[in-house]
Amino acid sequence: MAGVQWHYVLKFIITGDAAVGKSSLLVRLTDQRFLANPDPTLGVEFGSKLMTIPEENKIVKLQCFVNARSWLQDVREHADPHLTCILVGNKIDLCSDDASATPPHGKRKREVSTEEAELWAKEEGLLFVEASAKSGENVEVAFESATRDILDKVHRGVFDDDRSWHTFADKRCLPVLGVH
Repeated sequence: MAGVQWHYVLKFIITGDAAVGKSSLLVRLTDQRFLANPDPTLGVEFGSKLMTIPEENKIVKLQCFVNARSWLQDVREHADPHLTCILVGNKIDLCSDDASATPPHGKRKREVSTEEAELWAKEEGLLFVEASAKSGENVEVAFESATRDILDKVHRGVFDDDRSWHTFADKRCLPVLGVH
């Protein structure tokens, strides 16, 4: 991709409990493929993707880091208070849509209902989307939603101070923005 120009670099940290599909979300976003049996992430994994936001007429470079150690409280303690966070309910391909019925063959009963996850995300000030790294459903939507929220904050001047922005090759870079 030599010569491709971008307007912003947004850095995402993908955090969460073990085996929730963090690496699979990253690979689906960056490589458009599914990791059937990923090795546990022991350190940090990295990937990047260019995303075009048509109505902004901007190209945004997403840099994603998978971090298995942290979770929401750690992110909030150590990151910019204007951080954009999105709760991604991954593995929806494994769940039955009807929480009250016996799941069909090959499906599981949901551990968390969509309504419960939406409510918790709202209470915590998080964006929310359900996705499947396996099928690809809503993976890009999740990152695009967070990107749009970040760009909205940029336009409103939320990040317009010396602590939030760094200059890199004449581009504006936000240091830490999270996806959970």
